[in-house]
Amino acid sequence: MKCMTVVGTRPEFVQIGSLTRAIRQQHSEILVNTGQHYDDNMAQIFFRELDLPAPDIDLGVGSGSHARQTGEIMMRLEDIVLAEKPDWVVVYGDTNSTVAAALVTAKLNIPLAHVEAGLRSFDRTMPEEVNRVLTDHISNVLFAPTDVAVNNLRDEGITDGVFLVGDVRVDVLAHLVGRVQGRAEALLSQAGLPPGTPFALTTIHRPANTDDAATLKRIVAAFNGLDIPVVLPAHPRLRKMLQTFGYQFGSNVFMIEPVGFLDMVALLNACTIVITDSGGLQKEAYMLCRPTVTVRDTTEWVETIEAGWNRLCDPQPDAVKAAVAQALQPPPATHPDYYGTVGVGQRMVAILAAH
Repeated sequence: MKCMTVVGTRPEFVQIGSLTRAIRQQHSEILVNTGQHYDDNMAQIFFRELDLPAPDIDLGVGSGSHARQTGEIMMRLEDIVLAEKPDWVVVYGDTNSTVAAALVTAKLNIPLAHVEAGLRSFDRTMPEEVNRVLTDHISNVLFAPTDVAVNNLRDEGITDGVFLVGDVRVDVLAHLVGRVQGRAEALLSQAGLPPGTPFALTTIHRPANTDDAATLKRIVAAFNGLDIPVVLPAHPRLRKMLQTFGYQFGSNVFMIEPVGFLDMVALLNACTIVITDSGGLQKEAYMLCRPTVTVRDTTEWVETIEAGWNRLCDPQPDAVKAAVAQALQPPPATHPDYYGTVGVGQRMVAILAAH
């Protein structure tokens, strides 16, 4: 079996290790990096830290509008797919790289597998939601991480080729056990926080939160008004927009450079709560039992809300402060195992090989 895996962003780099290792044990894989994320600390660092094979092909697309980026990936990828003729093209999640590769693959009548299928925020104003829906509806095999995802697909009339396999991050986190010791202490020391200080780990990067001046102003004010120190690995988009609008965080917000996945896991393991607009970090926080405040109107991980470990929050100072106060209360007594058990990558390979 010959697979072509197409990725291009930090969330995808984090996820591919489980399936890539499983494929390469018995089959062949061509790893294509579109270059949607291209800074070293948003891309190459993940290949180094997570023991991932170097991409076989780099498209080098870089940044651009949604239309230009998606179109550029499609144009550059089509010739590669035609030349390689893989048995399967595998895509992950909900990025422009995902939907671009899915469209190319579907139009060439090559089987398409979608990892993390069936997630829905039900907010079509989010580009990621559009990418998810389109990719699911043209995929041949849909690897759903949760029962909720399976039900979402069924509600849209998608039942053939749907497999509940669990979440690949279960494999990823298990692979990293024991490799993060001491990392959080070093990062907190750089930020000027004494060891053992309770802190909120925070990421903000979605355009809806960063690119609107009024919204970002409210978020800055909200973080500045918190009583708990905030450690913020700053996405390049956030830094750019802070500079553009002339906003500054207060002395309780420790803004650091973006970190690799090992450092993020270390910070996540050391933090008291998480404040984020990231889909992946919400899920990782749940897996490591960290209460979370999600600065969004919706989430694709609705089960974390239902379990009481996550809460949605409007980007208003009072709302954020209230949500953080709730998150700092004793956590729920139960922590349901929504995301499956180790061996997700192996289960997916077995399904692909059988089809």
